[in-house]
This record gives sequence, C-alpha cells and structure tokens, in this order.
Amino acid sequence: MVDKLAPSDRHKFTHEGRTIYEWDQSLSEVNIYIEVPSGVKAKQLFVEISSTHVSLGIRPNPPYLDRDLSERIKAGESFWTLEDGVLHLQLCKADKGQPWKSALAGHEINPAQAENEKQRLLLERFQEEHPGFDFSGAKFNGEAPNPRLFMGGMNSS
Repeated sequence: MVDKLAPSDRHKFTHEGRTIYEWDQSLSEVNIYIEVPSGVKAKQLFVEISSTHVSLGIRPNPPYLDRDLSERIKAGESFWTLEDGVLHLQLCKADKGQPWKSALAGHEINPAQAENEKQRLLLERFQEEHPGFDFSGAKFNGEAPNPRLFMGGMNSS
C-alpha cells in the first residue's frame, strides 16, 4: 500500500536548461539522482556525505556538486551507488517524517509542490502506522499538518 503513496515524479533542479539532478523523498529518506557521463565507473567518482553537506564529482576534476543539504541527515546510514549511468545518493533523514522543500539548500520547490509533498508524506505516515487501511485516495481540506509533528509526533525508528 505504501507504494501507492510514493512520489510519482522526481523533482528536477535545472540550470540553463540542463538537468543538474533529480530528487524525491519518503518519510525516512531523500534520494538524489545524477546522470554521469557515459563510461564513468564508480571508482572514478568521489562522493563525500556529511550530516549537512554533499560533495561529489569525477576525479581529478573539481566537484560537480558541493552544497549544503537543506536539512540534516544521518551520514553513517546514508550511501551512494552507481547503476546504469545514474549516481544515486540515498540519504537517511535525521528527522523521520520531516518534509523537505529541497534536497540541497537554495533549490526549493514551489509552495504548491511543497504542500503536496507534505500531504503525501502525512498519508505515507498514516499508511505506515495503519497498514490495514488504504489511504491512497485520501485528500486534505486546507493545509496539511507536518507529518513529523502531527498527533504527538512519530516513532523515529
């Protein structure tokens, strides 16, 4: 059931008409996807992930991305993979359920998209807490509450 509530589209950050990266989120993680040039192998990449910052690129070049994250993560539980020409960073949120307005600081989605993300994450939380119910068709009237804080907060495990 939770799969029904997963993001259908990734958010794209573009610069001068070129997609720099795409990202999506769940209650517990943020995923960043970056297409790498054809033929690049994992051992050629450098990826540094800290609780507040990511830096990555192809050795020996300067970083392709070197930015603060928009929120804190658990760096020790986060990792990256390279598959089919896509670098995938899977970042474990420090505050499970906290909706992110962007993966990287300064790259915020618009307010309507941010509200949709908050609603989707709240429904994902309800689905996780009540697996016998189907919330896939549920809708909110007005602004959705923060999924991390609503009704006393959520279990962070």
